[in-house]
Amino acid sequence: MGRKKLEIKRIENKSSRQVTFSKRRNGLIEKARQLSVLCDASVALLVVSSSGKLYSFSSGDNLVKILDRYGKQHADDLKALDLQSKALNYGSHHELLDLVESKLVASNVHNLSVDSLVQLEEHLETALSVTRAKKTELMLKLVETLKAKEKLLKEENQVLANQMENKGGDVDMSPGQISDVNVPVTLPLLN
Repeated sequence: MGRKKLEIKRIENKSSRQVTFSKRRNGLIEKARQLSVLCDASVALLVVSSSGKLYSFSSGDNLVKILDRYGKQHADDLKALDLQSKALNYGSHHELLDLVESKLVASNVHNLSVDSLVQLEEHLETALSVTRAKKTELMLKLVETLKAKEKLLKEENQVLANQMENKGGDVDMSPGQISDVNVPVTLPLLN
């Protein structure tokens, strides 16, 4: 008797869901343990149940050391996630800037407390950070696009160079024929 394929969707029966959670959690922890033993890897596993109960497993180093190492290696990613969550709390970028502008209208500036000004400063810093993160994201996409174009041009350049080589390098051109010949183009490398 074989096992039937289980459709991956939420289990409606609460007791069945709890049994499945316990079995799969234990299986996941066992796989994590095996991975750490077989591959001499540091493994950290966190599982939070629907009731909010936390289950954890760590091998080699303790859980805190592994998470600290992760935090150090991915500090930029974590900072970007923090900025995104802050941006979601404030709504759109324009709404945030409108809020700051409305509080800084000349008639209101003299009535603001130090706490309000500190809060405004935090709003501005968040808006600036989100703007910088978006700019960086767009610039990285542009660089990737340019790298892809560069790769295509290099390939085309190589094909044309091979064609010129196959013709023996002797090309007799009259002034009217110059537009018919493709000359290899070399582009500077982007680093």
